Amino acid sequence: MNIDEPKLVMSDKCKFVLVDGYRFEIEIYRLDNQNKWTLEAVDCEDASYVWDDKFVSNQEALDTSIEILNNEGALGFMGKDAKP
Repeated sequence: MNIDEPKLVMSDKCKFVLVDGYRFEIEIYRLDNQNKWTLEAVDCEDASYVWDDKFVSNQEALDTSIEILNNEGALGFMGKDAKP
């Protein structure tokens, strides 16, 4: 019996954003057999931050990422050891 593994579906809402001069890649994705979206932000040092909560829509995930990055600022989001 051949069981196909689920495929990764990337959202069209994925994008790059600049916050305080730092570049972040916002990745939003789900498995093709699931309805909820995963949110991941990758900073300029290639550190990945994946939200534990899943999102009902890819727009909700994007809005959440932008809100948190803007509220915390790049260095606050990345932590104290971040380098410009």
